[in-house]
Amino acid sequence: MSDFVPCLERRPLGETGVEVRLGNDLLDDYLRFVAARCRPNTVLAAGFDLKVFFAFAGKHPAEVSTADVLEFITDQRVPRRGNVVRLDDGEAGLSARTIARRLSTLSGLFGYLTARGVVTASPVPSGPVTRRPAARGERRGRVPLIRAPRTLPRLLAPAEAVALLAALRTARDQAMVQAMLLGGLRRCEVLGLRLADVRLADRRLFIADGKGGHERMVPVADRFFTTLARYLDHERPAQAATDAVFVVLKGPHRGRSLSAAGLDEILDGARRRAGLTRATCHMLRHTCLTRLREAGMALEAVQAQAGHRSIESTRIYLHLAGGWLADEYRRAVDAIEHDLAAGPTGDQR
Repeated sequence: MSDFVPCLERRPLGETGVEVRLGNDLLDDYLRFVAARCRPNTVLAAGFDLKVFFAFAGKHPAEVSTADVLEFITDQRVPRRGNVVRLDDGEAGLSARTIARRLSTLSGLFGYLTARGVVTASPVPSGPVTRRPAARGERRGRVPLIRAPRTLPRLLAPAEAVALLAALRTARDQAMVQAMLLGGLRRCEVLGLRLADVRLADRRLFIADGKGGHERMVPVADRFFTTLARYLDHERPAQAATDAVFVVLKGPHRGRSLSAAGLDEILDGARRRAGLTRATCHMLRHTCLTRLREAGMALEAVQAQAGHRSIESTRIYLHLAGGWLADEYRRAVDAIEHDLAAGPTGDQR
C-alpha cells in the first residue's frame, strides 16, 4: 500500500469558479477535466467524494482494485451514529444516494483514467446483469450496485409559504424567495441573474446559465416584478461592484454578489421566525412546479418552466399533484362503475 493521504484544497477561480486539488497529479488532472465541463458545486462534490475514497483506500489511483471499492461500500454502510436508523429508508449508515453518488464519481474518474491509458479497466463494478431480456437494439440492463429509494420532495403548504414571505425582512429577500416560489427557479439561477436578464416589459427572466449550462426564458408572476422593482429602486447599492441582480446590502462586502451560503442563511433565519421546521430553496422550487401542475399547466409547459432536459424529470410532479391523480382516477372509475351498473348484456351462455 502506498499510504497516499489526499488533502482537499480549494480556492476561488474568477468570480464564480472554483479550483479543487487533492495533491495527486492524476486526481488533480481529473478535477480540472470536471471543472471544464461542470458547475463549481459539482467540482467540489467530486473532490470531496474522491477525498473520502482515497483516504479510506490509502492507495494511488492506478493501484485501486475492485476489492478496495467493495470494501469501501461496506464501510459506507456502517452505522455512523450508534443504532440510529433513518425513518425514510431504514438505513443506519450513509444514505444510498450518497454512496451511489460516490460510486458514480469513482466511475467517472476511472473512465477518464482508462481513456488516458493509465489503467486498463475500471475497478468499479457495474452491478449484475438483469434477468429481463433486452429489447432489440438495446444493451442488456444491469441491476444498480446501490439501490437508492425514490422519494417525493417535500412541499410548503400555502399557509407556510405565506408565513415564510411575511418573515423576510427586505424586498431583496422577498424577491429571491418569490423567484423560486412563483417562478420555479433554482438557487443558482436566482443568484446568477444579471440586470440585463430582467425583461420587465415581458414579465420574464432570461436564465443564461441553467443546470447543465442550458439557457431558457421563463415568465414570472407580476408580484415578483413589483417586489424586484422595490428592491432595485430603494435597497440595491447604486455603486454595486457587480451586475448581479442580488447583492450584499450591508457590511464590508456591500455591493458584491450574494453567495449561496448567504441566501441559505437568509432563508434559514426567515424559517425560524416563521416557526417552520423546514424550508429550503429546493422546497420552494418544488412547491412552485407542483402548484403549476395542480392548476392544470401541461406537463410539457412545466418541463420548460423548470428547465428539465428530460420529461422524465418532470413526471414526479404528476405524483406530487395529488388532485391530478384523484381527478384522473375518478374519471376512469366512473366509466367502470357505469358499466357495472348497466348489468349483464347480450346473450349469456
